[in-house]
This record gives sequence, structure tokens and C-alpha cells, in this order.
Amino acid sequence: MCFPAGLSAAPLMGEGVCSLARPGPARTDSTAAGVRGGSRSRPAPPHVTRSDMVSPPPGAAVAAAAAAAARLCLGPGPRPLMGSQGPPGPPGNRGPGEGEGGEARKLQEGRVSRGKRRKGKGKGKAGAGQGGRGSGAEGKPGLQKAKEAAGLGAEAGARAGPEEEGQGGGSVEEGARRIVRGDAGSAGAGKEARGRGDGKRGEWRARPGRQEDARPGRAQGRGGQAWGCIAGAGTAGVAMAAAAEEEAAAREPAGRPAAGPALLRLPEELLLLICSYLDMRALGRLAQVCRWLRRFTGCDLLWRRIARASLNSGFTRLGTDLMASVPVKERVKVSQNWKLGRCREGILLKWRCSQMPWMQLEGDSLYISQANFILAYQFRPHGASLNRRPLGVFAGHDEDVCRFVLANSHIISAGGDGKIGVHKIHSTFTVKYSAHEQEVNCVDCRGGIIVSGSRDRTAKVWPLASGRLGQCLHTIQTEDRVWSIAISPLLSSFVTGTACCGHFSPLRIWDLNSGQLMMHLGSDFPPGAGVLDVMYESPSTLLSCGYDTYVRYWDLRASVRKCVMEWEEPHDSTLYCLQTDGNHLLATGSSYYGVVRLWDRRQRACLHAFPLTSTPLSSPVYCLRFTTKHLYAALSYNLHVLDFQNP
Repeated sequence: MCFPAGLSAAPLMGEGVCSLARPGPARTDSTAAGVRGGSRSRPAPPHVTRSDMVSPPPGAAVAAAAAAAARLCLGPGPRPLMGSQGPPGPPGNRGPGEGEGGEARKLQEGRVSRGKRRKGKGKGKAGAGQGGRGSGAEGKPGLQKAKEAAGLGAEAGARAGPEEEGQGGGSVEEGARRIVRGDAGSAGAGKEARGRGDGKRGEWRARPGRQEDARPGRAQGRGGQAWGCIAGAGTAGVAMAAAAEEEAAAREPAGRPAAGPALLRLPEELLLLICSYLDMRALGRLAQVCRWLRRFTGCDLLWRRIARASLNSGFTRLGTDLMASVPVKERVKVSQNWKLGRCREGILLKWRCSQMPWMQLEGDSLYISQANFILAYQFRPHGASLNRRPLGVFAGHDEDVCRFVLANSHIISAGGDGKIGVHKIHSTFTVKYSAHEQEVNCVDCRGGIIVSGSRDRTAKVWPLASGRLGQCLHTIQTEDRVWSIAISPLLSSFVTGTACCGHFSPLRIWDLNSGQLMMHLGSDFPPGAGVLDVMYESPSTLLSCGYDTYVRYWDLRASVRKCVMEWEEPHDSTLYCLQTDGNHLLATGSSYYGVVRLWDRRQRACLHAFPLTSTPLSSPVYCLRFTTKHLYAALSYNLHVLDFQNP
């Protein structure tokens, strides 16, 4: 029988790793060179002599194995252990029962099987010492003896995992099995593993060109748990390949988990149906479970129902999405700021003299009137500021611009000089014509038809066609000054809001084709309750506000004599303007202190109030416009913005 002759310990990658040596002459340390980057000759350790490389007589097998184990020097200096004949080795890795997950186990089992095929049919026997710390080695003569004596002699009891009889390296004694499973010796093994490193990956290494088996080991680390094995000649390459695979897996987007709760294994259609019953808070908590659920719960279908019940989320009452390019989940997040009144106030523009500005929004552009000009500005990407230099300036009126609208790439403006101006947005084309005898207070345009209202107590209908500009189609005697006007979305009628100085309702609806009066809205308006702003929300619903300090909601299908809903201004101030998101949010501008109020149309009381001016510069809010992220308010001296995206 042949026995192990010489042993050498070579540190690998910062860990104590055992290197097995065969009997023979001294060699260069090619294994260390391949791993550590150096290639140089290495003399034999001083404790290895020529006599050690000669096979001892058969009677000294146990003594030789014990002496070889005692000469091992791995990692930090050895310390005496109870019931141990050799110094402790580096911490190994946990076995199948205590390892990571199913994927790591499958990968390790594949490596072990490959090591077994390369090993051959050699079988050794390892005996565990008391407490699982030290053991001798005894095996058959041949190639496997040196490996068993050197690699398993001192560490079989602490690191050898439980293996079945006849699998890669023989059986382990019952005492070692109890130690590895966590019986009597598990506490000592855990302490040693924590002393060496918290859950480091330990691997057995062998010289190139040797056919070795792979034996998984265990050790109890404080944090991570991993598998270690002997892979033969290409051990370093296998380790680097495994590290590359793990890094690539970490960079990949998380797919649907292969294992987990039964909920994750449901078909996506059924999972969508289940999640559609969750509220906003439950969806947010579900998104924190894993990356796959985070992406799944970000689906627009799950948030559409929540968005339709939120304030200013871009959905109308009929379910039309006005902001299809923005994810619904992001809009729901911002809508919570509208609900809670969280915003940041700023000033976009200032002017020196007092004015009555009016404005319109189109895409990333803002159009605002200043005196007898209309200026176009472009928003910066975040939407909370403007480029100071205007994109265009539209002129033509001799007095201030009272109102203007954007339609069909045109700007239709009404001036205090009694004229209507038509401007092309992207060119210098401008036409103005005399429309009324006094100032034109309001104007609207839809479907190529212009309707204007004036202080001269008339409303007129005009075509927008280039060959017919200035040709009046109908002149309607309203018998009262017209402050506001709006065309129905069906292009069949229009509504006028007057000063309410007569004995009739200030809100009346007229036929657009014939100019005949169709109906009066309301019957309980007090004298002087003029309507300063009116707008259609749908063909059968409209909103109005004015001097009577009320916002009224009209539904022509229910009643024309009484509004279906009304909201009163708490401070009894005149309401100059209003704006709605088409669903639940309503914004109004008051006459005192530039107060902007937000209303939830499902409630009677005001939701939030934002005073924008102080006592010396008290000014009405002449115009309001908002998007899903910002609200813009035009006052006498400046243009304010309320940023709800970044409060």
C-alpha cells in the first residue's frame, strides 16, 4: 500500500485552500501561478523532506496520516481544539439541507456529478475524530490515497457533508454525520466558521492534470451560505465562470419568479382580475414584494379605475383619457398632491402696470394677453417655468385684448376697440374687422364658427373661412350686456351669460343656425347676478359663475329651471373664472386677494384655498388654466404657478 508523502498549503484568492501533492520530485507552483497571476518556481516547504516522499511501510498508515494532518498550515494559526488531532481548516459551505435555494443546489449537484465522473471508481474512507474537529485518513493504495489523506484527513469531521455510500470519496462516520447535521459538534463548527469569515465561499483545489472528485462541504457562517466543490484541473476557471453567471443574472431584469406563493403562479389575466379589486394603498404594498410584482402592478389597467376616482388625473366623466402619453400610476401619485393641497408657488411673469390678462394653453406653449398684444411663451421641460423670450407676438388691436381662443391653428381675439382679430399661429397672417359698436367682452370658436358677445347688448355669429371673414351670419339682440359666451360641443347652439339687469335669466341658450332663443336657464337669479364665465362640459352639461358668488352646475336633461349642484364662495367674493378637469376637480378664481380655490365636486365645502396676493396688491384672478401637474393663475400684475408635481 502507498501512502501520502508530501503536503503543501497554498492560499487561493484570499482564503485558506488546501492544495494536494503527489509523490515525486519538486515542481513549479503552476496552480498558484494560474490563479494568482505569477509563474515562478517554489521550493518545497522546509518540513517536507526527501524521506517523506518515500512510501512508508504498511504498518504506519494511521501514524503517517496523523503526521500529515498535523503539518497542515491553513489560514490563521491553529488553535487547540478538544478532541482534535489536526488544526482546523477554512470554513466550508453548507450542504443541501442548509444551502441557498433550488437553483444553487442544482448548479452544485451538476458540478459534483462531473467531478464524480472524472474521479473514477476509487473509494476512500475517512474517520471522524471526537467532536468532529480532527480525523485520520485510511484508504486503498493508488491515486486516491494522497487526496484522502491530505484533503480530508483534518477536515472531514467539520466540513464533509453527508453522502450516501459509494458516492465520491467513501462514507463518513456516524459521529461526523451528527456534527454536520447540527448535533453535538455544530456549535464548535459554527464558531470556527465565524472566526474564519462570515459565510465565505470555501473550495477545495487540486493540481492541474489530476482527476479529483468533488465533495460538497458545510460550515455555519453568520450571513451567506454557499456551496464549495473540487472541480479538478479547471477549478479556477469554473469559479470565475460561476461568478460571471451570477453577475449576469444580477444585471438581468427580474422575470416572473419560478417558485413562490401560489398567487405568483396564477395566469396573468386572472392575477389582473384579482388586483383590479385592490385600492391604491394595497397596490403600493404589493409592488414592494419583488421586482416582477413592481412592474406588474404598474400596469395602466390596474390604475385606470383608481385614476377615474382621483382629482385631475386626466380622465373625464365619460372615461376619455386626455393624457394617454403619461403613465396612469404617475398621474395618480400627483393627484394625491391635488387632494392634499401640497404644492409649491412661484411667479412666471411680471408686468409693471395693472392689466386684465387672459390666457390659453396648447401643448408646451402658453399664450397670454398683455394690453393690446398676445404673447406666446414656451414652457421648460419641467413645466414650472417659461423661457423668457416669447416665441411670437400677435398684435392688431388698438385697445386691450379682452378674451381670445385657440382654434384650428388660429388665434381669435376680442378687443376693447370693438374689433375681432384672426391670427395664424405659425405665420404673420393677421386680419381684424369691426364687429361691434362697443368693446367685445367675449368670443368663442368651434368648427369654423365664431361667436362674439359685446357690451352693446348683441351677440353675433361669424364664419372662420378665409374668404368670408367679416361677414356676419346672425345678429342676436340679447337686451343686456354680454359678459361670457360658449358654443355647444354639438355645434347646434350656444349659451350667453349676461349682466342680469333685466327681468329674465342671465343664462340663455340660442340656436346657432337660426339665431333663435331656445331656453332660459334658472329662475331664481337675483338682480345684478351677472355671469362672468360659462363653459360646456358636455353637450348636455355646463358650468357658470359670476357676481352672485356661486358656481352652478347645469344638466339640461334633468331641469332647465334649477341647477343640479351649486358651490358657494365662503367669503362672499365675486367669481371671475372657473376651470374643470372634466371629472371631479373644479378650480375658481375670486375677486379679493387673488384667492384660488379647489373644489371636489363630490363635496359641498371647499377643498383648499391659495391666496396669491396680499392687501396692498389685492387683485382678482382673471383667468385660470391647469394641467395634471401645474395650475396657472393670471392676476393684475403677474402670472402665478402652483406646482403640484414637486411640492
